[in-house]
Amino acid sequence: MLLAPWRSPLSRALHRNRSQPYSRYLQLATVDFQGLPANRTVVFRGFLENSNQLQIITDARSNKIAHIQAKPWAEICWYFSKSREQFRLFGKLILVTAADVKPTLQLARQRAWQNLSDSARLQFSWPNPGEKRTENLEAFSSSDISAKEPVNNFCLLLLTPEKVDHLELKGEPQNRCLYLLQQDRTWSTQPINP
Repeated sequence: MLLAPWRSPLSRALHRNRSQPYSRYLQLATVDFQGLPANRTVVFRGFLENSNQLQIITDARSNKIAHIQAKPWAEICWYFSKSREQFRLFGKLILVTAADVKPTLQLARQRAWQNLSDSARLQFSWPNPGEKRTENLEAFSSSDISAKEPVNNFCLLLLTPEKVDHLELKGEPQNRCLYLLQQDRTWSTQPINP
């Protein structure tokens, strides 16, 4: 698998900003049923092995699942404060649920689950997200959750970029580069005005 040309600057930005834990957080925008943007902060979980797909996790009970199933297009925006860089990645989301029949995707889902901390796994046993807060605080306490096998509502999201806009907010003038996935699955690279 050939790495996309935008992977190198993104890897450099991740490396330069590794001392800042929040550099793993990015904003994911999808489209809701009214055609309006829906944005939220998610955690980057690395790249799917042998691919350019970004891994994100989510709960099957969240509102974004129905949005993604209806309109899988999304854009992430990622800002690295130390190196003063912004990456906007646009593409399609692939939702990997417990019902997915592809063995390679189920294995990726299982690995993502196993890489979570115990406290992160526990959140998938909490009451349904977005509903009225329960008075029963025990619903948020420890539960018997396997560290090996993901619960049914645990989903892996894969963003397959088709356009990447990289802006470096330093220098005079600033540098900006647009990467576009071509029909032959190769990438074009074009410096553009900031």
